[in-house]
Amino acid sequence: MTATLHIEESADVSRRTRLLQLLSDGETHSGEVLAEQLGVTRAAVWKLISVLRDMGVDIASHARKGYQLPHAMQLYDAARIAALLDPAVRAQLQRIDVLLTVGSTNQYVSEHPANHNTHAVLCVAELQPDGRGRRGRAWLAPFGSGICMSLGYWFDSMPSGFSALTLVVGVALIRALHGVGLKEAKLKWPNDVVIHGRKLAGVLTEMRGEAAGPTHVVIGVGCNLRIPEATRTQLAQSQTHLADLHDELGDQTPDRNVLVAAFTVQLLECMNLFAREGFIAFIHEWQRYDALRDAEVKVLHGEQVLLGVARGVTEDGSLLIETPQGIQRFTSAEVSLRAGGDDETATRHR
Repeated sequence: MTATLHIEESADVSRRTRLLQLLSDGETHSGEVLAEQLGVTRAAVWKLISVLRDMGVDIASHARKGYQLPHAMQLYDAARIAALLDPAVRAQLQRIDVLLTVGSTNQYVSEHPANHNTHAVLCVAELQPDGRGRRGRAWLAPFGSGICMSLGYWFDSMPSGFSALTLVVGVALIRALHGVGLKEAKLKWPNDVVIHGRKLAGVLTEMRGEAAGPTHVVIGVGCNLRIPEATRTQLAQSQTHLADLHDELGDQTPDRNVLVAAFTVQLLECMNLFAREGFIAFIHEWQRYDALRDAEVKVLHGEQVLLGVARGVTEDGSLLIETPQGIQRFTSAEVSLRAGGDDETATRHR
C-alpha cells in the first residue's frame, strides 16, 4: 500500500505556495520576473506578498531589485518525504498531508484521523499560528524555522505503561537526531529534547479512546531548525532558551523533508514496539539520555515547590526525586536544574 499524498490545491493557496517555492532559494527576485513565472500581474504579486506577510512570512522588499526571504529554505514536499520512507513504513501511512497553513497540526490530525485499518497519518504545515504546547502554552514557529508535524496513530488497545507515551516519543526523536549527526541531544522529562541545556524540540501528545479498546493518539512534534534572532529574544524574555539544528550542524543541517522522514520512521518503529511491549522496552534507553539524571533540581507541582535530586523514571514514566524526606514520584510537574545554588531556566514544554 502507498500513502496518499495530499497537498492543498485551491488557486490562492497554490499561487502562494508557488511564490514561496520561487523565493525559497534565498535570492532576490524581481516582481516582473515573479509575475511572468506565476502568470499573473505585478500587482497580483504584490498582493500575494502582502498576504504572505500577514500570515507571518518574513519577505524583504529591495527597491528596484525585488523580494527576498531571509535565507534559503526547503519547503515541505510530500512526494520527497514519501520517497525517503522505505515501503514497510509507507505501508503504515494512509496519508501524508502537506499544508501551507493550519491552526494546529495536532487539531487537524485529530479531525482527519487515519482509518482504523491503517496505523497512521502524517501532517506537516509551513505555518501553524495556533500551535499549542504543554499546559496550553503557545508554540512559536516562524515560517521555515523548524519542523511542525503531527502523526496520528491507532493502538488496538492501550499498551502497558501507556502514561509514558510522551517519553517513548522522546526516545524516537533522539534516535532520529542521532541518525542525522546530532549526537549530544538529550531528554528532559517529560517531553523536551535539549542540547547544552537549551530546548531543541518538544512534544505534545493527545489521545482519545477507551482502556479496553482502540485508542487514537496524536503526536505533535516541534523541532527548531533555524530560529530567527527576534524569536530567540522574545522567548528569552519569558525564560525559554532555544537551540537549533543549524547552530549545531551548520552546513550539515538536514533538509526539512529528510528530518520529517527520519522522525516518522523512528516514531512508527517506536509506536509499534510500544504497542507490543510497553514502556519497559524503552526505559533503559530513556535513562541513558536523561538530561536531569542525578542533578539537583527544583520541582514546581501546583503550589508546591520542592528541591531534590532527580533519580530517573519509573516504568509508568513518573519522575523520581530524592528529597530529605525520601523518594517522591511526579506524573506532572515543572522541573528546572539548579546549578551552584541558582536555578537554571526551566524549558517550556510543547
